[in-house]
Amino acid sequence: MQRCHGKVPVLLTVWCFLSVWIAPVTLHPQCLDFKPPFRPLRELEFCVMYTEFGCCDFQKDQELMRKFYKIMDHFDEYGYESCAGFVSELLCQECSPYAAHLFDAEDMNTPVRTIPGLCPDYCSQLWTKCSSTIPLLSDHPHIAKVKDDQTRFCQYLELEDMDYCYPHLLSNQRLTKNLGRVQSDSEGCLQLCLEEVANGLRNPLAMVHANDGTHRFFVAEQVGVVWTYLPDRSKLDRPFLNITKAVLTSSWEGDERGFLGLTFHPKHKYNRKLYVYYSVEVGLDEKIRISEFHVSANDMNVVDHASERVILEIDEPAANHNGGQLLFADDGYLYIFTGDGGMAGDPFGKYGNAQNKSALLGKALRIDVDDNERGPLYRIPPDNPFIHERGARPEVYAYGVRNMWRCSVDQGDYLTKEGKGRIFCGDVGQNKFEEIDIIEKGRNYGWRAKEGFSCYDKKLCANSSLDDVLPIYAYPHKMGKSVTGGYVYRGCEYPNLNGMYIFGDFMSGRLMSLREDFRTGQWTYNDICMGTGLTCSFPGLIDNYYQYIISFAVDEAGELYFMSTGTPSATSPSGVIYKVVDPSRRAPPGQCHYEPLPVRVKSNLIKFVPKETFIGTRNKPTPEPTEAYDWLQELIDRLGELGPDPTTPLPTTTTTKAPKHSGRKGRRKKSRSRAQSAPEPQNGGVRLVGDEQGRSNQGRVEIYINGEWGTVCDDLWTTKNAAVVCRQLGFQYALKAARNSEFGEGKDLRILLDDVQCEGTESSLLDCKHAGVGLHNCAHYEDAGVICGSSDHIVEV
Repeated sequence: MQRCHGKVPVLLTVWCFLSVWIAPVTLHPQCLDFKPPFRPLRELEFCVMYTEFGCCDFQKDQELMRKFYKIMDHFDEYGYESCAGFVSELLCQECSPYAAHLFDAEDMNTPVRTIPGLCPDYCSQLWTKCSSTIPLLSDHPHIAKVKDDQTRFCQYLELEDMDYCYPHLLSNQRLTKNLGRVQSDSEGCLQLCLEEVANGLRNPLAMVHANDGTHRFFVAEQVGVVWTYLPDRSKLDRPFLNITKAVLTSSWEGDERGFLGLTFHPKHKYNRKLYVYYSVEVGLDEKIRISEFHVSANDMNVVDHASERVILEIDEPAANHNGGQLLFADDGYLYIFTGDGGMAGDPFGKYGNAQNKSALLGKALRIDVDDNERGPLYRIPPDNPFIHERGARPEVYAYGVRNMWRCSVDQGDYLTKEGKGRIFCGDVGQNKFEEIDIIEKGRNYGWRAKEGFSCYDKKLCANSSLDDVLPIYAYPHKMGKSVTGGYVYRGCEYPNLNGMYIFGDFMSGRLMSLREDFRTGQWTYNDICMGTGLTCSFPGLIDNYYQYIISFAVDEAGELYFMSTGTPSATSPSGVIYKVVDPSRRAPPGQCHYEPLPVRVKSNLIKFVPKETFIGTRNKPTPEPTEAYDWLQELIDRLGELGPDPTTPLPTTTTTKAPKHSGRKGRRKKSRSRAQSAPEPQNGGVRLVGDEQGRSNQGRVEIYINGEWGTVCDDLWTTKNAAVVCRQLGFQYALKAARNSEFGEGKDLRILLDDVQCEGTESSLLDCKHAGVGLHNCAHYEDAGVICGSSDHIVEV
């Protein structure tokens, strides 16, 4: 199982002048309900020291105050004066942001202490001055046994980790600094966690809600099936929509065609309308189709398939860059985001499709689909920017885009509404840069003149009439090679994330964030890492995810999710949906409560069963923090190099036919490796080269054919191909198919194989389908590699 933590750099902190490395396992506030602390809605009256941030709401505070007075009723005035401070302090530790640690309750299976862990000096004072309060504070049998012996009593109350003992933790700056904020490492990588929501999906590329109060969510698979999920995450066994017979796609890894987009009409609750975006084949032509459907009048969880009306069809000259985003913005119009038509460099016409306003490709389109029961299927909004420009298509809202993959509308700050209505998009780059744009009416986003902030077509770039708008952020291909646009978080549950735009990269598996300073208009970038150590050890949370980040989503309450897969194939059921969780702070209890409207269900329910697990990763320093971090690399480092085990054959696998116009710029991931000397060369023999640490189980694949060594160059390199290589070398498992020169470029060698298609059982790559020895249409920056292993638990973690 391939998973990634995005970029997970050094998660150790230099502290004070001693330059001591401190493990972040200590930076882990947690309440007794096994959830993060919060700021109470109402000021506390008893445990006032935790009124800004802690684990008690007003109701719990009042409960502790009643308990305090009940205990102190046993004391005279002198006893009250001597012991009231001790009793109130001990009771109020249930409100501490570190309550779970003070009461030794990080693990749900561990009995909770009845008295918090005390530092030895404080415990001695308590016992000396107020030992009579001990049986009133706790009725635990063991405390009853040791309460009369100071040494035994204080030893019993000691914590294994003395950093957390009360009251020293109050003055421990490592624990109190930035308390309640999203934790980050010394390089600013934000520590977040995940919650698994759904699994077993085939390239899930859209998750939407109907905004009808039911809090259902609908998940679209690339093959053309949409599933209904209820708020409890159970799945209906009857698909919401199934148009697999019409959708054009294949099982070939990297095929960008298929069911690509889904959105509900803003008034769906009343008109039952929804819109889909998918690839079709009409005769010999490939097209993208935008259709309108109605939900069945008899079952709110099933689309009336006979209701389809084709709103728009656009010819696709190639199989890649198909766009795929549909959304309704605040103005009520339908926005359609198309790709530039495919191939590379937008080679269509004099200036390319993207700069040609008479073409619908490479654009953000805007149409009006309201009141279309009679007359035209859509109308042109009267303020569309080019309706009066000769030759321009009136549907065009913005142009100069390459292949915008996932766009979203900012719902705005809950109180101020700041940012509301902005449309954010990730635009996939060509050779050098990926970018994030805010889409505005009539603007030119630069492609193919520019890629990110740099020139791509120098002649077009120098054109004074270009008047393009620059991205708000662009990143180079050493960080990732295919952006997946995300969302500005506006949910309720995690206040720290409000206003943060969270997005990812399909190829590197990197999670990233941007936050705007509204005073200056500047955007601040931070990587997002999975929390290390015990940071994500809350019940139900995990700290790892599948590598290929396909899409992001929000539910009806505004909480953020993303979808990823271990195998980027439309038929591979390895897709998982994750909810993004901030372990440092939550909303106060009750603030985010909602009651979903009832759903009439007419099909069977499939109960959700989580499959992912918490790993408890401890990250170590890396010399190049901008490089994508590889979860598998760390596991191999920790478990030791895997030796070959030729005794167990690999399972048989199947492959499928490539698309007609196989695109070379898709959405994929990244890794590392090293050289291994091969035995006596024979035709079809392979070796692994390029691992920086000398491991023999991973590297760039080099093959020996007709007396010379050469590379395998293929950006559609699959795990089935990797399986053949690994088995040749004596390994049981292919843990990873590495693409795009992730183990370096073999520039000193010829490229000997390209377009390799294996079934996984062949004796060598020469036995697989391929373009022919020495024939290729690629370059060394696409050299393929593998990571092999002999232990299946590495794949399963």
